[in-house]
Amino acid sequence: MTKKLLHKTSKSYLLFTIILLVITAPAFYYVIQNLYLEDIDEGLELHKDEFLKYSSNQLKETDISSWNRYNREKKILENLYIKEDIFFYKNYYDSLSEENEPYRELYAPVFIEGKPYALSVRENVVVSEDLLISIFIIYTFLLSFLLLGLFFINKRLSANLWKPFYQTLGQIERFEIDKTNQPQLPKTNIEEFNRLNQSIEKLIEKNTSIYRNQREFVENAAHELQTPLAVFQAKIDMLIQNSDFTQKQFEILSSLNDSVFRLNRLNKNLLLLSKIENDNYSEKQIISLNDAMEKNFGFLLNRQKRRT
Repeated sequence: MTKKLLHKTSKSYLLFTIILLVITAPAFYYVIQNLYLEDIDEGLELHKDEFLKYSSNQLKETDISSWNRYNREKKILENLYIKEDIFFYKNYYDSLSEENEPYRELYAPVFIEGKPYALSVRENVVVSEDLLISIFIIYTFLLSFLLLGLFFINKRLSANLWKPFYQTLGQIERFEIDKTNQPQLPKTNIEEFNRLNQSIEKLIEKNTSIYRNQREFVENAAHELQTPLAVFQAKIDMLIQNSDFTQKQFEILSSLNDSVFRLNRLNKNLLLLSKIENDNYSEKQIISLNDAMEKNFGFLLNRQKRRT
């Protein structure tokens, strides 16, 4: 099953668009998510640095429980000894929203009155996730709109660009070499199509000239052969009727007579084809090909029987 060139190129563009959307959309989400994660981690480290600079030196062990009570997102954890910062995700029940929500949390080692503790700093990531999803949806919509717009613009542009080609193709399909109408190929400002039209015009002109010369040759040859063949046939008939000859000579004359008969028939066929091509028959009628073949073959069979 054949397909139009425009449909084939459009299909390739559409396939490329779908592949690009499938690959870039998750990649974009992953990159934005990592950027937000880095931003949140930087914020958690900033809270840790703020605690170490302004609170850790002034805080007493007896103040830890009170400090934890009045700080919602920061806690000082006892009996937890760590050597370096640890980032992780954890769900906590939020009394305001009355549901578990994800948090990004940092455990950092701190010292209060010379004793090791762990500072817990956390930040709710629900807003960040909602923002990420919103950005992802907007990006997907804009990218889809952009790619579909480019696809339809390219399709419309390609249709206009290929319009002269289809016009040329239609002219060639309607062209008949035995008719006088010459194809009127469209003019265009596209170099490739102009070269194509020039090549087609030269090809049509050359083949039309060859066809006309061939037709004239066949017509002239048929007319020129008509008189010599008639004279040749008359001479053979005269020899057969007025001469005494042997059986061998009779066979030779009969063979010559058959050859002349076939040449006459061929010449008549050439003349008939020439008249048909020149449209010399104004009246046309429908005939039965079977009846015509039976009539002519019956005539030939009867002629052969009479000779034998």
